Amino acid sequence: MKATVKWVDGAMFLGESGSGHSVVMDGPPDAGGRNMGIRPMEMLLIGMGGCASFDVLSILRKSRQNVERCETELEAERADAVPSVFTKIHLKFVVTGRKLKETQVKRAVSLSAEKYCSASIMMEKAGVEISHSYEIVELEEK
Repeated sequence: MKATVKWVDGAMFLGESGSGHSVVMDGPPDAGGRNMGIRPMEMLLIGMGGCASFDVLSILRKSRQNVERCETELEAERADAVPSVFTKIHLKFVVTGRKLKETQVKRAVSLSAEKYCSASIMMEKAGVEISHSYEIVELEEK
């Protein structure tokens, strides 16, 4: 896996993935930025949420769950001192569908947390306290 980060100006950078996708990162005005893009630490948090969400949805599909929506809400705490690393991250999966089995949702979240999500497992090994929860939203039958 490869990526490139290019400085644009001020505190703005353009990140380019090896697969050919780009994202703008920028800082707040007090750090020399213009607030025109996502912050790098926000990108880490979103990346972790994307990794875990991918796992959970994939596991639920394989177990033939009728998922119509899956959102992952992330909340993180950071250290007050420099470096301001993540100290705690909580992921809440909100899974919406029809006739969803709680045992399958719980299993998918657990498997992502303990076995599959490279990003969250890596952060946990680095000392970040990671926690997970889920909510099931049942849709009416059509």
